[in-house]
Amino acid sequence: MDTLDLARWQFAITTVYHFFFVPVTISLVAITAGLQTAWYRTGKEKYLRLTKFYGKLFLINIAMGVVTGLVQEFQFGMNWSDYSRFVGDVFGAPLALEGLLAFFLESTFIGLWIFGWDRLPKLVHLGCIWMVVLGTQLSAYFILAANSWMQHPVGFRYNAARGRAELTDLWAVLTNKVVLVTYPHTIFAAFMVGGAFVAGVALWHLLRRQADRDVFRSALKIGASVVLVASVGVAISGDLQGKVMTEVQPMKMAAAEALYETEKPASFSVFTVGTLDGSKEIFSIKVPYLLSFLATGHFGGEVKGVNSLQDAYEQLYGPGSYKPNIPLTYWTFRLMIGVGMLSAAIALWLLWTTRRGRAPAGWLIWVVAPLPLLPLVANTFGWIFTETGRQPWLVFGLLRTASGVSPGTTSGEVITSLVGFTLLYGALAVVETKLMLRTIRGGLAGTDAPPDTGTDQPDKPLSFAY
Repeated sequence: MDTLDLARWQFAITTVYHFFFVPVTISLVAITAGLQTAWYRTGKEKYLRLTKFYGKLFLINIAMGVVTGLVQEFQFGMNWSDYSRFVGDVFGAPLALEGLLAFFLESTFIGLWIFGWDRLPKLVHLGCIWMVVLGTQLSAYFILAANSWMQHPVGFRYNAARGRAELTDLWAVLTNKVVLVTYPHTIFAAFMVGGAFVAGVALWHLLRRQADRDVFRSALKIGASVVLVASVGVAISGDLQGKVMTEVQPMKMAAAEALYETEKPASFSVFTVGTLDGSKEIFSIKVPYLLSFLATGHFGGEVKGVNSLQDAYEQLYGPGSYKPNIPLTYWTFRLMIGVGMLSAAIALWLLWTTRRGRAPAGWLIWVVAPLPLLPLVANTFGWIFTETGRQPWLVFGLLRTASGVSPGTTSGEVITSLVGFTLLYGALAVVETKLMLRTIRGGLAGTDAPPDTGTDQPDKPLSFAY
């Protein structure tokens, strides 16, 4: 492989690994805040105990997410300097807002929440965790705004002398039609991950048949319900996102369906077998009219095919292949949908099998391991689809991937950093897994007594609650 291929592999590995932690953080902090709110409003100790239990798991996860996220910045400078130069003027504003506003908001109020259990009044302390929720949402939005600009560039002008895009309208970037549909889709998908994580951990404790069964039964219901509600949100926002994607990146939609020729109306491919190079369909099972509706909102709408789009792009951008890896795009799209639907089905089934106080059957232990992972896998397939379906572009219509790699970087340098990052991430995975499993196995130990607000002890020093 040449330097470009190695750089792409490195970015894919480190980014996918980092995103393992992102949806858990986004959703688990909100679920934790909801549990603490329930405790504040009802005074029931079970909600306090769940708040501190899942709050500790959230803190472990966000720490690992911050560490792995720092690597992304190094990669931009090491392997993608031409890309950084091209997008820097546009990305500077949203990423500065993410760092200076959202990240510092999260950091400040996480500290207050951790150390304020026995110091701050209940309402103030509750407000701290909700400010962390706000910070994570803002952070997600600003980062998605930058990514959405890569999918559909707006609010800029191209400076030919400097060879870069320059920001002219920050509001256009922040209200890009792509980010307006991508943000809710990503957040709902994250809540599917967090809900499945909460339910999976609770189910494991219920199957152990130890103490605190009533508490974990409540956690199971909360987690499974979150998965179901979020899955509806994912479906609705995904439908809107598909229509916007067809408008701004029709090649990605055509590749997602392995649609080689333009159709009106177009059928949705349930299963397609094509040639090994992904250039031709051999066999397909289709649902008539469905793709037209998903892509255009009309059952008789026209959907452009790969071949006609290739011809159009050659006339617009010059000679070259503008087709993404069609087998990869096709199957990641289906795996994203299929695994996500399976997650929702399992959550519904868990609620049904444990209804009215029923004890979970012992064989449900086989559901425990895959349940928290399924929505996470679906999220991963979704992002692989999003990024590979845009190829050969880094910034659609403006900068090709081959033009974004650092010109002075050698294959040996990329291999060295790739091996180093892989070993580092492997070690971090071991640390994360051990910390999470130890905390999960510990259960609700140490979460019994409600915290002292400390209002009558003004000189009491701050203490670490975990």
